[in-house]
Formats: sequence, C-alpha cells, structure tokens
Amino acid sequence: MFSDTVAGAKASAVVYSLMLTCRACGVEPHAWLLHVLTELPQRATDADISDLLPFNYAKRQAEASVS
Repeated sequence: MFSDTVAGAKASAVVYSLMLTCRACGVEPHAWLLHVLTELPQRATDADISDLLPFNYAKRQAEASVS
C-alpha cells in the first residue's frame, strides 16, 4: 500500500508479519526487536537464528522467569 517497489512491499510484509507474530505470542515487539538487533551482529553469518524468532523468544523469556 505505501511501498514504492515490489521489494519494498515484500520487506514491509516481513516486518508486519514479525510484529504480528510478536503480538500473537505475547511478546512486546520493541523489546524483541531490540534483542534481535543486539544479538544478530554477535552471530556468525551461517549461524542458526531460529531461536530469535518471536515464538522461540517467548519460550526463552518464560523459562528465564521461572528459573
């Protein structure tokens, strides 16, 4: 809708999808994004980053609050 290019529309769709996944998982989007942007530069280029997805982040946060 507000994207000038197809690539821009795809990028927007990815961001919107991740933000709505945060909401669905009960994760505060800003906190999650801050965590991801802090963590990504510390990882190898070919590292598995599935633990950074919102639903895995929510699980890890829940485990951390229990222990």
